[in-house]
Amino acid sequence: QVQVVESGGGLVQPGGSLRLSCVASGTIFSISHMGWYRQAPGKQRELVAMIGSPGSTNYADSVKGRFTISRDNAKNTGYLQMNSLKPEDTAVYSCNVIQFDTRGGRHDYWGQGTQVTVSS
Repeated sequence: QVQVVESGGGLVQPGGSLRLSCVASGTIFSISHMGWYRQAPGKQRELVAMIGSPGSTNYADSVKGRFTISRDNAKNTGYLQMNSLKPEDTAVYSCNVIQFDTRGGRHDYWGQGTQVTVSS
């Protein structure tokens, strides 16, 4: 089993920055992808950014140029640097970790999420 814990959320003014962290622990073979999703009240969960191995990335159009995803494989940790934050970025941000077992089976693990609020 793999546990995923996010941190770094909080309240920030428009134009400000936050850095989210996602730490995976437990039975880890090799993490394939780490991703950040967000869900705002009354809206569906959406993909914000995803990073594969050895580091390919993709971003939602709404965050391109403002957010940067990265990972430290040695620490099984992912990061989401969020700059130029807007009120519409307000949401619960959750980390998704994808791992394949020795038979090639895919396993998805989720954290409980961290609240990001952008408001003046």
